[in-house]
Amino acid sequence: MSAYPTRQERENATHLTHNKNLSIDDDVSEGPQVNGIICTIGPASQSVEVLTSLMEAGLTIVRLNCSHGTHDYQKTTINNARKAAADLGKVIGIALDTKGPEIRTGKMAGGAEVAYKAGQKLTVSTEQSDYDKGGQDLLYVDYKNLPKVVEVGKSIFVDDGLLSLTVDEIQDTKVICTVKNNACVSDHKGVNLPNTKVDLPAVSEKDKSDLKFCAEQGLDMVFASFIRKPEDVAAVREAIGDDKIFVISKIENHEGVRNFDAICKVSDGIMVARGDLGIEIPPEKVFVAQKMMISTCNLYGKPAICATQMLESMTVNPRPTRAETSDVANAVLDGADCVMLSGETAKGKYPKEAVAMMNKISRQADACHLGWQHYNLVKHSQPSPLPPNEVVAQSAVHMAYEQEAPAIVVLTNSGDTGRLISKYHPRCPIYCVTTIARTARQLLLTRACIPVLQEKDIDKHDYNGRVAVGIDRAKKDGTVTAGTKVIVVHADGSHSVPGANLVRIVQVQ
Repeated sequence: MSAYPTRQERENATHLTHNKNLSIDDDVSEGPQVNGIICTIGPASQSVEVLTSLMEAGLTIVRLNCSHGTHDYQKTTINNARKAAADLGKVIGIALDTKGPEIRTGKMAGGAEVAYKAGQKLTVSTEQSDYDKGGQDLLYVDYKNLPKVVEVGKSIFVDDGLLSLTVDEIQDTKVICTVKNNACVSDHKGVNLPNTKVDLPAVSEKDKSDLKFCAEQGLDMVFASFIRKPEDVAAVREAIGDDKIFVISKIENHEGVRNFDAICKVSDGIMVARGDLGIEIPPEKVFVAQKMMISTCNLYGKPAICATQMLESMTVNPRPTRAETSDVANAVLDGADCVMLSGETAKGKYPKEAVAMMNKISRQADACHLGWQHYNLVKHSQPSPLPPNEVVAQSAVHMAYEQEAPAIVVLTNSGDTGRLISKYHPRCPIYCVTTIARTARQLLLTRACIPVLQEKDIDKHDYNGRVAVGIDRAKKDGTVTAGTKVIVVHADGSHSVPGANLVRIVQVQ
């Protein structure tokens, strides 16, 4: 992380003056990694050897994509990830990404790809008898209520928008459309209905099976696909059946964006899933939605993940494009806690290089962040009066700036205090000492939180001993040395108020 600015520099800084003084010669490669890197694991990365190399390069959370692979395949990934993490002595989170409710086309007659021409008419049918009769004039879609929800003039996109249709006429079980562009379509392609409110269930039968598997395997978090409203989050939680597993809501349609504030409040975190989102809303609006969602997460203290096509070209190339590096950097500058790789690590030729590059970019971007201004903006946006634990978190970050502390050490079993401190964007890492393994892994979602897992057979009231564990880890990382001062946050044991209620300054011995 970058050095602290002086108080005068902090108080007088604007974005323009701050950016004017940035230097490409500053070395930001040292110190702990503060932004999480989520990697989708697939054929290119499932082995213990490759997983080990990804973890060494910066992977913090493993993503299992339930759109691909059986439970046996996913279980192999889980076991391999846990072995690699144990061999390295690292805390690594594991997330299950649901397939979610989706709309797909049927089969083409004869199995051949069909070429559609701009201007031609095409009948989109929901009749089951048309499932395998796709062709030049007919396309089956497996959403029975399609004729009830679409409107004349609205668009239907097929295969990630490769084929665009405009609705001309609506019948009982069919929709007559005009093809807007030349495109070839094959079997079982995804269908998007931009700016249309759909009534699909939040949790499909496949999702229920996958979520049960998630709970059985003791995973840490679920990335819940196609969340459209707060009730969808509740449905996912009910299907999991384990309230200790985090639910990260993926926002990938117009309805989800419109209901975002309410969704964010009931979620444990948010993923800005730009793939389907970029089809469901106009492409030029995606960055607007991204900034709105990440900023809302920052204000509520919820972890934000930015995903999809971040280093897409590294699936086949050893170096990213300049636009991709800027995309990752801007996501971090927007306030994203984590950035995510998909095909780059699941099937790409250069999975380790992609993780290492993302680590370099996110480190550089975080070092360029105007942290003091972020602290003040979040602070002044909070309602009054604040709960005691948030006052403590806010004060700890202020003290860290005033003392130019290289680290904050937190004793937290739920992880809440670490997340609250991160909300105020300290310039230093937050060493979160906990005895609960899942808490340690879930903290990897949150910017600057470095989990320190302590043995359970300790005296929980030995605060100095537990703080020493966090300081020892900071010493190992090279973050602190003898004589430096760190900020320490924990409960005083009086139980006068819930959560942490004490902040102190400790000199490292």
